[in-house]
Amino acid sequence: MKNFSTQALAVLLGFALAALAPTAAATGPLEIARDAPERHVVVRGDTLWGIAGRFLTKPWRWPEIWQLNREQIVNPHLIYPGDIVFLDTSGASPRLRLGRQVGSGSSVPGGSSASGAVQSREIQLPERRSPAVRSEALAPAPVPTIDIAAIEPFLSRPLIVDERALAANPRIIATQDGRVYLSRDEIAYVRGIADETVRDWHVYRNPRPLLDPDTRKPLAFEAEFVGSARLERGGDPATMRITGVNAEIGPGDRLLPADKTRMDSFAPRPPESPVQGSIVSVYRGVAQAGRNSVVALNRGTSAGLQLGHVLEIRERGRMVPDRETRKLVQLPGEAIGHLLVFRAFDNISYALIMESSRDINVGDGVFNP
Repeated sequence: MKNFSTQALAVLLGFALAALAPTAAATGPLEIARDAPERHVVVRGDTLWGIAGRFLTKPWRWPEIWQLNREQIVNPHLIYPGDIVFLDTSGASPRLRLGRQVGSGSSVPGGSSASGAVQSREIQLPERRSPAVRSEALAPAPVPTIDIAAIEPFLSRPLIVDERALAANPRIIATQDGRVYLSRDEIAYVRGIADETVRDWHVYRNPRPLLDPDTRKPLAFEAEFVGSARLERGGDPATMRITGVNAEIGPGDRLLPADKTRMDSFAPRPPESPVQGSIVSVYRGVAQAGRNSVVALNRGTSAGLQLGHVLEIRERGRMVPDRETRKLVQLPGEAIGHLLVFRAFDNISYALIMESSRDINVGDGVFNP
């Protein structure tokens, strides 16, 4: 390795624990990217997926090239900014190793450098200082699997609501001073608060049906998140203060307790059983999606989907006429990207598009990679 010291090799962190044998068997040997670098210095903003993409043609298989077991990949805080990742092909299968660069002149206790050279030190008299604010750098955060900021709004807010229970959810019946719509820090009066120990609430309206692209039947009802509120005084009606506004909030809007659950790590892996489904919607109602877009799928936990499952996206094949038979024939769909499931319900899942080679549309298919 060029520019890589012997001392750095001595502190390499080998993650040679049990590999994901079922995954490897199902997907074949790892394929190294044609332009894979010799090494990569981790910087702030990197993700495990992105780093693996520098070395692999299929970056979602990063748990394999790190050779992690299933317990580790649930919380894979492996690397930090400043670490050096390099590719090791000396074994039966390629793997990524991690090192930290030492011996490059950094000082060590006793006034000598890591290279052994003694450094001179000046003796200074104590300096009189006035009161001032002192700052200290925070410890670096570990590199996440994916860009959490892209999906953070979807991790805690209500997405799928039960239509049968909708009527039982608390609702806004009046606003401060009779206003048509409420802004941040204004008051709403709410009926139906059954549990006054819950302080923080999400406000939503008009759940819309998510239709199966094949049957056109509703699969679930998606809530439109419009803001957040905090309970200030119980009763019937209760007094709520609006703490956040994403859209207009007014009488008739409903509330759900705020879910503070958050998961910072999503271990990418293929589903354990065959999955075949479709994209039913793109967030914000746009017709097409691309990298870092959030989409809803017509498959959920009942089909075996879990957080971290990676699916291949295939475009819906065009219908073309057969000139001899004069009948329409549907062309096979080509692979155009991958997505990662980050939230799953019974019949619906939400996924982040990790990569795409062209625009992705509602109705495109999703399959095991």
